[in-house]
Amino acid sequence: MKNKAVEGLLKKHEKLNHLEGVKVISHIQREKEEWVLHTLMIDGYDVPFKFKRPKKYKSLKDQLVSLIYYTDEETVAGFTIEVMQVVRVKRY
Repeated sequence: MKNKAVEGLLKKHEKLNHLEGVKVISHIQREKEEWVLHTLMIDGYDVPFKFKRPKKYKSLKDQLVSLIYYTDEETVAGFTIEVMQVVRVKRY
């Protein structure tokens, strides 16, 4: 069930997507300059979900989360891959 804040974000920004109650099967954190880059793999999805924070986050592995994200593309070693840029992650 979406709350009013989530519904408002999705209405205001038409390119945003929402997943509710999905299981994180992998959570990698790595430092890059002043940021910590986070990569989540979600059960049932073959695409990485990425976000960055100023500091490390408690591991989300095996947790159920709600994600608000938009699709993007990233070039790695000359190959273009699809990634999901996470705007908001919320643990259940």
